[in-house]
Amino acid sequence: MVRLQPLDVEGRQVLGVEVALPKTNLLVVSTEKGYIMCGALDVALLNEKLADRGILAGRAVGVRTLEELLNAPLESVTLYAQERGIRPGMTGREAILKMC
Repeated sequence: MVRLQPLDVEGRQVLGVEVALPKTNLLVVSTEKGYIMCGALDVALLNEKLADRGILAGRAVGVRTLEELLNAPLESVTLYAQERGIRPGMTGREAILKMC
């Protein structure tokens, strides 16, 4: 099942996406400029193979809900995200606010 959920992050509207897969969930919170995602996100691929696209993204591991994704520290972020002040260790919520 796929669930799309509008979310309010400190007055900013973003989109939460949850895809229920066998034995796991795929979680994404997206703005018009970038997104954060659960551990399924391959940051190395985005940095190495897709660097020319300038993808603004971050990854949090061990999260099971969209709320956990927003509150978890980011484990890794793309180089493009780092250029815009988004760093590993900041919460998903902090990163999303920088992406709005």
